[in-house]
Amino acid sequence: MFALWYLTFAVDEIRKRLAWLFSSNKPATPALDNKPANPAPAPAPAPAKQPAPAPKPEAVPAPKSDPPKPAVPVVPKPTTVSAPAPAPAPAPVPPKVAPPAPKPELTPASVPVVAPPKPAPATVVPQPSTPPKTADKMPIPLPKSLNNTNGNATNGNQMGDGLDKKLFDAEQPAIKVPQELKDASNDFIKGESNAFIQSIKEAQKAGERKQDTMVDAAVLAKLEEGFAKLAASDSKSLLKKYLTKEVFDNLKNKVTPTFKSTLLDVIQSGLENHDSGVGIYAPDAESYTVFADLFDPIIEDYHGGFKKTDKHPASNFGDVKSFGNVDPTNEYVISTRVRCGRSMQGYPFNPCLTEAQYKEMEGKVSTTLSGLDGELKGKFYPLTGMEKGVQQQLIDDHFLFKEGDRFLQAANACRYWPSGRGIYHNDAKTFLVWCNEEDHLRIISMQQGGDLGQIYTRLVTAVNEIEKRVPFSHDDRLGFLTFCPTNLGTTIRASVHIKVPKLASNKAKLEEVAAKYNLQVRGTRGEHTEAEGGVYDISNKRRMGLTEYDAVKEMYDGITELIKLEKSL
Repeated sequence: MFALWYLTFAVDEIRKRLAWLFSSNKPATPALDNKPANPAPAPAPAPAKQPAPAPKPEAVPAPKSDPPKPAVPVVPKPTTVSAPAPAPAPAPVPPKVAPPAPKPELTPASVPVVAPPKPAPATVVPQPSTPPKTADKMPIPLPKSLNNTNGNATNGNQMGDGLDKKLFDAEQPAIKVPQELKDASNDFIKGESNAFIQSIKEAQKAGERKQDTMVDAAVLAKLEEGFAKLAASDSKSLLKKYLTKEVFDNLKNKVTPTFKSTLLDVIQSGLENHDSGVGIYAPDAESYTVFADLFDPIIEDYHGGFKKTDKHPASNFGDVKSFGNVDPTNEYVISTRVRCGRSMQGYPFNPCLTEAQYKEMEGKVSTTLSGLDGELKGKFYPLTGMEKGVQQQLIDDHFLFKEGDRFLQAANACRYWPSGRGIYHNDAKTFLVWCNEEDHLRIISMQQGGDLGQIYTRLVTAVNEIEKRVPFSHDDRLGFLTFCPTNLGTTIRASVHIKVPKLASNKAKLEEVAAKYNLQVRGTRGEHTEAEGGVYDISNKRRMGLTEYDAVKEMYDGITELIKLEKSL
């Protein structure tokens, strides 16, 4: 409140000074500058309340000691020079006598006090507190409250004994601000801060979105060419089924945030191999989100209705002793295998791995598996530097995976071969682990015959032991994450090598019956192979939307029914 009052007072003072300064009946105002000058002789105004002297107007006799002069100049004042005032005629001045300057009355609108002249100095040194001013401008007189006792303007820290000093020295009453106002002020400041931070985040996201749509022109050209060829082909792949023009245009400019994977990285295997069953891979885990418009319908189709709004259930291996032998007489089942895929937490999938990461992962896997004991105890065999004798033995055992799968090569999953790859098996050769073949880990339990219960128990034991040492990559909605979308969820694939000659005489009929039990029929050596000697690989197809136990049970129930049907024919 005091500041507002003082500001009003100062403005009013200045307004009054301006009015007085430019009025026509004001007395002459002394200039505020201290610059010495030698002005031309000017007549001085008649002294107030004193009659004018009576000498002759022609001239004033000079003292005898001085030579006669035509006119006597006025002695300049040491600090100020009087401003000329309009007068009808100059009044003669007695020699060596300067008339006193008129003084205005001391009122609130009076001019600042001017110091009296000192005895006839030739040059006056300016006051240090007031810098010299040019004589060609008429300064605006300052209020008395802003001048010190010497008539010099202060800087606000030197106050006189007037009203201003009293006001400033007076003790101001403490102003109590209500808590509601404090809270409102804090809320306002907090709100403005949050809004500012939010604007920065939105700008950053906008920048990320702009960066995430920067796809190279060469990549776009390959995408356009590949899409046109796929659309014109007779491919039966799920890629062709769900990659519509609308979906293609929506996804072709997108990239994943971390590894900058494009749509071409996702579908290039299916574009080059029109005989693919699915035709897509996930180069990194983020692809399942960025390219969800393509992945979600393919996942729903392949995994028997797992919709984009569904959530994969928690891992549950169930009662491992509940399964028996699917073929106690050994008439149909040659061998049984249960495997699962796992990705190591903190690493991308094959297309985005560096050679250094491949080697680092191989070292971790080798160290982990070497710590297994009991039935799982065995040896790790790196592919790099493998002896020819060991290599041939692994081939004979059908353990060795090799480079050359055209579907994986087209998906850019065979880089730096054979760096970072290896195979582990136990002494009995019933437990096997592949390192960096398609997924980071393929954990396999197998043996001759149809004793599913024994095989499944071994797998569950191995998975739990490995996970204690190597964390796995998992998603709340999709389950365990893998390179191929067909292996998501449980990643469990339980299969048998089986001979059903009557059913196999009509492969279309065999596949139709198998589909009723959610089973998949493949060649003897897996996908993209032919049956050798009438032996088929039949496994559970669904891996998402059900537990590990349920997935294995679907295979168990389906194979049991196929054997019954084969016997009845």
